[in-house]
Amino acid sequence: MFDYRQVALDVLRTEISALEQLKQYLNEDFTTACEWFLNNPGKVVVMGMGKSGHIGNKIAATFASTGTSSFFVHPGEAAHGDLGMIGNDDVVLAISNSGESSEILALFPALKRRHVKIISMTGKPTSSMAKLADLHLQITVPKEACPLELAPTSSTTATLVMGDAIAVALMQARGFTAEDFALSHPGGALGRKLLLKLEDIMHTGSKLPLVTSDTLVRDALIEISEKGLGMTAVVNRNNELEGIFTDGDLRRILDNRVDIHNAHIGEVMTRNPTVAHPNLLAAEGLNLMQDKSINGLLLCENNVVVGALNMHDLLKAGVM
Repeated sequence: MFDYRQVALDVLRTEISALEQLKQYLNEDFTTACEWFLNNPGKVVVMGMGKSGHIGNKIAATFASTGTSSFFVHPGEAAHGDLGMIGNDDVVLAISNSGESSEILALFPALKRRHVKIISMTGKPTSSMAKLADLHLQITVPKEACPLELAPTSSTTATLVMGDAIAVALMQARGFTAEDFALSHPGGALGRKLLLKLEDIMHTGSKLPLVTSDTLVRDALIEISEKGLGMTAVVNRNNELEGIFTDGDLRRILDNRVDIHNAHIGEVMTRNPTVAHPNLLAAEGLNLMQDKSINGLLLCENNVVVGALNMHDLLKAGVM
């Protein structure tokens, strides 16, 4: 039986060895490249053909999501008009393991005439791209993980890791925060946790369950049922909070054989309930509810009830 696992282990060892070798290339050229990327007034334009292009696309995406404005341009398309996407203030990161990509080299004269800075990333420091670029980042690997030394494997891994190293270095240099990250990922889980506020998902207006303290329990139960939050706020005539009545409170008064047809909600409500301000982050609201072991939350401004929500709302919003 063919030993797939052994082959996989050999691949891992080869690629890990390649990454260990990469340390020696984190030199002054690496520092200079980071400074150019950090301080240029334009964008970082990443180029690459074939597998290098796929890796370059990922590097550009990582740059863009971590605070470095960047995009990928296909060298073939650049030669047929997309070169116009590159501004004079941009910095080009040209990727090729061999350093002899004809499609990229063909663009060098036009880029140099416009005084666009070019940083090449290759595995061959004596290659044409390495020599013609304004700065060279070396990513030489001892060997590919491919036994035929044909399929880019270790070299593409090294390229990707070098790109990650640059992106993270720039990220920390500019003080990029989790909140900054969320702004470029509003649709992701982190974006929802760091940007979504309780006011964005709370029930308001006619959907807000409200009764006054002189409301009969039976009528309050109708309000709870119609609004579907498993609770109702108990307020005075100015909508100022006096208490809360929940499904849990209902079970409690039924156990105590309270007459729900004649008792007023003010007699059986829970006073001083846990509340939050609508400006609170949804993630913080979730933490508050979990800490207090409650399923519903009233939202108040100056003790006036303005909204309400429950765990299901947080679940639907993707906060949980």
